[in-house]
Amino acid sequence: MTPTITRILRDRDASLCLGAVVVSGFGSSAMWLVSGIWAKELTGSDGLAALCAFALWAPALFGPLLGTIADRTHRRPLLIATNLALAALLTSLLLVDSAGSLWILYTVLFLYGACGAVTDAAEAALVTAAVGKDLTGDFNGLRMSANEGMKLIAPLAGAGLFAAYGGARVALLDAATSVLAAGMFTLLRVREDAPLRDASGWRAQTADGARHLWGDPRLRPLVLAGGLTMLTSGISGAAGYAVVEGLGRSPAYTAVLYVVQGAGSVAVGLASGTLMRRFKGPRFGGTGIALTALAAALHALPYDATALAGSLANGLGLPCVLIAGMTAVQRATPQALLGRAAATANTLMFTPTALGTALGAALVETVDYRLLLPALAGARLLIAAPLLKARPARATSHSPTA
Repeated sequence: MTPTITRILRDRDASLCLGAVVVSGFGSSAMWLVSGIWAKELTGSDGLAALCAFALWAPALFGPLLGTIADRTHRRPLLIATNLALAALLTSLLLVDSAGSLWILYTVLFLYGACGAVTDAAEAALVTAAVGKDLTGDFNGLRMSANEGMKLIAPLAGAGLFAAYGGARVALLDAATSVLAAGMFTLLRVREDAPLRDASGWRAQTADGARHLWGDPRLRPLVLAGGLTMLTSGISGAAGYAVVEGLGRSPAYTAVLYVVQGAGSVAVGLASGTLMRRFKGPRFGGTGIALTALAAALHALPYDATALAGSLANGLGLPCVLIAGMTAVQRATPQALLGRAAATANTLMFTPTALGTALGAALVETVDYRLLLPALAGARLLIAAPLLKARPARATSHSPTA
């Protein structure tokens, strides 16, 4: 364990922030999987089950607007209130017991996604106050490791709880994790700047976040590369079952590849702070994208060893540009603007995954995955090239409205 990670874990406020992320992430990951299983069990419809994921993702499209909330109020009280509101909201899922009440599940998931956009923006801003801008890369790496670890554990726990007791118990588990996260945020002793006081209106304030990202040469390349990489990730993810079929394995073997990928993401998250200090953010992100290009090429080969190696390379590479992008946003953005900028960056980097998944679902039906994946590998190398050649950029002279 590196000295900087040890420093974060020993710091009271930083460890509380990380703990809140871990426990809330556990509940969210469990609920994400179970919601689809729940809808499928109640209706027998694959489409209605898939609609659960859409309901959860849809609010991310309004991320820049929702992130403005994190700049208009103190972040710590906002995180406490939002987590407690989520806990109360989740208890309404106790009423879901038939196909006719499924609308409650969709409504809760949509509001859950909206609250998640707010808390992600508030957390990104609060972390810089808790750990300092110099350690945000290490913290973001730890957060990525924790989230990926939860994705390996929580869905299994949620599925087991659902099988034994039903969806309502999983909702109560998620509510409990939200209450616990709120308690951890309550214990923080972080001094915050005064919240945004601006009469320009919501639309103008929201636009300031996008204007800041686009106008800063340190941020624009990383955020765009992150979004394009996640777009290709959605396409390659849709080809996952075709890859497994090409290996002559059952669809269940997909879980093995996901576990290997998750292990890679946990590992690179722990090392990300050190790697970014050595290679700088753009080259760290570009190297990660190049690794995902290698992963796509390896997945096109019909061998177990190359499939496992490709999954490990994907797990190691994919988080790099996301960690580098968010760390750059946190370091290069004034506190008064950070909620909006972080939310806009999240929208630009993560929502292309959904579009890529839809595009990939259509492509795998018409294009052989052994042709599609090498093409994606080439596209990823093109995305990585500007970052690998990048030199440290100077900050722009303009001062964003705060």
